[in-house]
Amino acid sequence: MPEFVPLAERIVDAILETDPALASFAGDHRYDDRLPDRSPGAVAERVTMLRDAADALAGLDPDAFGEQDQVDHAILSAVVERRIFELTDVREHEWNPLAHNPGPLLHALLARPFAPAEERLTSLGGRLAAVPDTLATARAVLRDVPRLHAETAVGQFAGTAALIRDQVPRMLTEAPGLRPAVEPAAAAALDALAEFDGWLRARLESGEPGRDPRLGRPLWEARLWHTLDTELPAAEVLARARRNIDDVGARLREAAAELVGGPATDETVRRALDTLAAEHPDESTIVDLAKVTMAEATEFVRDHGLMTLVDDPCLIEEMPEFARGVAVAYCDPPGPLETADVPTFYCIAPAPADWPRDRIESFYREYNDHMLRNLTVHEAMPGHFLQLAHSRRFRAGTRVRALGFSGPFVEGWAVYAEELMAGLGFGGLPVRLQQLKMQLRMSLNAVIDQLVHCDDLPESEAMALMTTRGFQEEGEAAGKWKRALLTSTQLSTYFVGYTEIAAIAAARPFGATPKAWHDAMLAHGSPPPRHLRTLLGV
Repeated sequence: MPEFVPLAERIVDAILETDPALASFAGDHRYDDRLPDRSPGAVAERVTMLRDAADALAGLDPDAFGEQDQVDHAILSAVVERRIFELTDVREHEWNPLAHNPGPLLHALLARPFAPAEERLTSLGGRLAAVPDTLATARAVLRDVPRLHAETAVGQFAGTAALIRDQVPRMLTEAPGLRPAVEPAAAAALDALAEFDGWLRARLESGEPGRDPRLGRPLWEARLWHTLDTELPAAEVLARARRNIDDVGARLREAAAELVGGPATDETVRRALDTLAAEHPDESTIVDLAKVTMAEATEFVRDHGLMTLVDDPCLIEEMPEFARGVAVAYCDPPGPLETADVPTFYCIAPAPADWPRDRIESFYREYNDHMLRNLTVHEAMPGHFLQLAHSRRFRAGTRVRALGFSGPFVEGWAVYAEELMAGLGFGGLPVRLQQLKMQLRMSLNAVIDQLVHCDDLPESEAMALMTTRGFQEEGEAAGKWKRALLTSTQLSTYFVGYTEIAAIAAARPFGATPKAWHDAMLAHGSPPPRHLRTLLGV
């Protein structure tokens, strides 16, 4: 039906214009001089726009569309409904200071040379000039900030200040004529960040705990429904995750006995994992080791003909300070609308310097040489980096899939890639053990995500679950407990996405090679797995 495409394009433009953060991360640079406006009036206008969009989409008959437009209609409707839900029900901008951190949007202009320095610095000047008003709005709207979120924000906002102090002067050497415009804006931004730091610290020093970061079952289950875009109910996610823990645990015990001998018991697993954990990097070698593992994984994918490789650049770096405190590693790709030849960043955070020495040792034992190979498969090759590079090459009649990024598809593919590579022998038996351990972690993520937010799971029980059933080091378990409270439903995307993606991979048609089928799975952007099934006809 022809009216869908122009309507979808108008809605996409409206969403991008009202959310400059989404626009930048999607690769649309028209609003690079702006920061998101989270004032009550702006949020209300955004909700009105989204409700109008939802009504317009509901007025169409998707049965009259072609298959690609049917999928885009469903994805865009889900995007609109989820954004309404986040702004009106979760309202995270009113209690989570991390939502107001300008660091990622400043870094996007500093780190990626998608345009000449003069153009990016002009946009950067606009964003720096907006920082004082943005943080004033944050102070005005934030209420009942959870203590953990405030503590994490102190570290992240300090990282944003360091980013401005260290990298803006460096970039100005490329376009010194912009100093009169940019330097005063940078100074004002630093003053505003210092004021915001004081505001956060005053709340911490008051001793007030703030709101409970747990969402509670009704809100968490509603958010899970929007996050997963599947009909799978929360109770079934929990039941399947628990069954997988039992199944993977049995396979891990067998693999451990194969590695070190002895009976297939938990004690043998601990002995095997201790043996592997002794071979680990430290803060000075972890990034270099990741670069070595990237080369190994790329060669393995090429030699086994698993899927089409790309020549896109991928830079492996230490995670910037403004992004630390939630995950150990991430993949930061160019957006699907980006037209410049710019790199993907695969970033790894070293252990926090303020941790006790024994916890730092525990961290690097968890992220040992073999686990780091598995991590590189997940974050880069053939996981996130390769999948998202294929996704950027997708083109359709609308830009909907540039916004309709499915967490379950992206994380599910990365976990499937781990299993695929380990099953074919990448890294040998040591990596297979680490991948089985990661399968346990993935399943436990879904269990802990739900029990923390819905059933008030205590920290002691969560830690015991992760360190006993999951065989995790204490440092990893402590970080995951924190992440479960800082986020909600994202930890469930790994398990649910993996089960759906693995099922699609297993439905490979007779006569199709693994490479052809994997390429077909990667050829439609990053849609929710249920839509990928439709597009592939399985």
